[in-house]
Amino acid sequence: MTLELWVTYALACSIVLAIPGPTIMLVVSYALGKGRQTAWATVPGVALGDFTAMTVSLLGAGAVLSASATAFGILKLAGAGYLIYLGIKMWREKPHNLEESKETRRNRPSRMFLHAYIVTALNPKGIVFFIAFVPQFVIAHQPVTPQFTVLIATFVGLAMINALLWALAAGTMREKFRSPRALQIMGRAGGSVLIAAGVMTALVRRVNAAT
Repeated sequence: MTLELWVTYALACSIVLAIPGPTIMLVVSYALGKGRQTAWATVPGVALGDFTAMTVSLLGAGAVLSASATAFGILKLAGAGYLIYLGIKMWREKPHNLEESKETRRNRPSRMFLHAYIVTALNPKGIVFFIAFVPQFVIAHQPVTPQFTVLIATFVGLAMINALLWALAAGTMREKFRSPRALQIMGRAGGSVLIAAGVMTALVRRVNAAT
């Protein structure tokens, strides 16, 4: 892969990632509801989710989703339902003090990591996008595996930076509001964003595939 082709790919990925989707809405929601420290859990989840989605897509599963409206619809509704479930759960959650117990802190990161991973990896739009987008930057007469490695590493790296910036921005906003009432409002705002993301995911059409 030439440097010029890689730069073009990186710029294209950056543009795509700049458009918030369900994954970024999840990251922002957690940061608004629980603080910017959630980035330590959600960003790795996003990275692993994108890695999984790209790998599965390049192995051919994306082609199945592109061709089958039923398969796409099932995965889409499952993802939408999961987002709405998380949103309702966050909406109903009582605000916590900034000085939380060690036990509470220890239990939360794994759940946030898992939620970020599931939402990212099972996003059907992302899988279809990868199968349609990534191969355009593969040079046919060169070994495929090294090229896929570079393409996947580039996208996952940029996705991590993007998610981290969103989490830090949302978390910084939350830190300015420390009263229980303000924390409750921020938590419900995050939950509302997740519910909206779920509804948007459920209504999206298969032809509008994007990450």
